[in-house]
Amino acid sequence: MTKSAFLFPGQGAQSVGMGAALADSLSKARELFDRAADILGYDLLDLCTSGPAEKLNSTVHSQPALFVCSLAALEKLKQDSPDVVESCAATAGLSLGEYTALVFAGAMKFDAALRVVQVRGQAMQDAADAVQSGMVSVLGLERGKVEELVIQAREEDVLQLANFLCPGNIVVSGGKAACERIAPLAETAGAMKVIPLTVAGAFHTPLMQPAVERLKAALADVEIVAPRIPVVSNVDARPHDDPAEIRSLLERQVVEPVLWEDTMQWLIGEFGIESCYEIGPGRVLRGLLKRISRKLPCENIEA
Repeated sequence: MTKSAFLFPGQGAQSVGMGAALADSLSKARELFDRAADILGYDLLDLCTSGPAEKLNSTVHSQPALFVCSLAALEKLKQDSPDVVESCAATAGLSLGEYTALVFAGAMKFDAALRVVQVRGQAMQDAADAVQSGMVSVLGLERGKVEELVIQAREEDVLQLANFLCPGNIVVSGGKAACERIAPLAETAGAMKVIPLTVAGAFHTPLMQPAVERLKAALADVEIVAPRIPVVSNVDARPHDDPAEIRSLLERQVVEPVLWEDTMQWLIGEFGIESCYEIGPGRVLRGLLKRISRKLPCENIEA
């Protein structure tokens, strides 16, 4: 069997209707939604399947929703192809998806991780509400050029590279005025597209620092053990075994860039992954992977 990695999506992959088929057809998936309702205090399955979209898309709801739907999709794969699950060699998740990866790898338990994800989503939402900020996707420019534009556009505001997704796809994040300034600069510099993202605020920047203390307190109450397979961190694109280090990296992840391209390069180049499975809503990660390595197969297990 080929050496495979499981990839779990992050915020932005959600859509109304996700999880419905899994909950209807798979008792273990339905059980996850029932447990989530008890923990969260609301009917997550109803929100996922019926919306409204603006509520599902809010950070406080989308993060728990993606976490649970992705693990529900994993239950489907466990039922249909248990050998694929048992032979998985490594895992990673994009931002929020890192928590899903840690649960799959046995480093955190579902109930405890969902409580942390709920705190994380609310804390990030509150930090975003406190200041006008946003994120902008810059397509078609090299990393060094985007870094130059960030310096030009920053002025007195916070602005930094937030997501290194794949070659030619970099997200910058910061104050609203700075995000507005970088758009015409990027277009003049030859960017293919400059797309303001529909997110609550400047994730993966120091503007999220108010969320860190709340997240730190939530993580302190959770047992974390060494994962049974490598879980590649968003912060440094390397796996870690030490629970204290994993906690620290999860805290830092909120205010530091997501090194997704580097994560995939490590899995492919240094770890020798031969295939991937994107497990959860959407096909964002598969699309990014095509820009990183066209030859590496990636199968979607959708929620």
